[in-house]
Amino acid sequence: MAAIVSERTVLDVAESGTRAVNSVLMAAEPPAVFGLANPRGAHALACGLDREIEVGIDGHVGYYCAGMNQRAAVTINGSAGVGVAENMMSGTVRVRGDASQSAGATAHGGLLVIEGNAGARCGISMKGVDIVVGGSIGHMSAFMGQAGRLVVLGDAGEALGDSLYEARIYVRGTVASLGADCIRKPMRPEHLAELRELLDAAGFDADPADFTRYGSARELYHFHVDNAAAY
Repeated sequence: MAAIVSERTVLDVAESGTRAVNSVLMAAEPPAVFGLANPRGAHALACGLDREIEVGIDGHVGYYCAGMNQRAAVTINGSAGVGVAENMMSGTVRVRGDASQSAGATAHGGLLVIEGNAGARCGISMKGVDIVVGGSIGHMSAFMGQAGRLVVLGDAGEALGDSLYEARIYVRGTVASLGADCIRKPMRPEHLAELRELLDAAGFDADPADFTRYGSARELYHFHVDNAAAY
């Protein structure tokens, strides 16, 4: 099932199966660097990792790849299905291609980088994760975002930041529409510095001054009957 090639352990997902591959990745004392070959859209691949290992996946993956990640660095050399890096706690997940909907959903920490586009609900209910998207994102992204930062180098779909709490959003392109309680905010020096750090960490060469910041108007934190139609 495994062979040592250039000091990394290579696992064939199609040959061994997702469960066997995940078991090896979560072993008590795994090698430091893994390569996963022939994923062929496998679901729930490289989930629940909680050690400082590097995992490179050569191909496209299905649902919930790298979910619940903690401390590991996972690179997907392809595109990802629904819920990539869902509920991530720490570490790094990088998608070289596009990501489907709900990328980084409910994630508490770490860095998720999507070099292509992301579908609807990117960063839904994010709770502290940093998400940087090289392309555009779909509708309802950062819905109920509670904490963390979402950076978009392309455009954003409808209802961006709907029912937002304290997550911060930076968009370089156009925004189709803002969701309930999400407003445009000024870019102060601290935000330009923060954005510069995020772009550098994600490996994108872009000017922070080209971005617009969005955040919560803080009108929907507590229910009020006069705001009933906005909920």
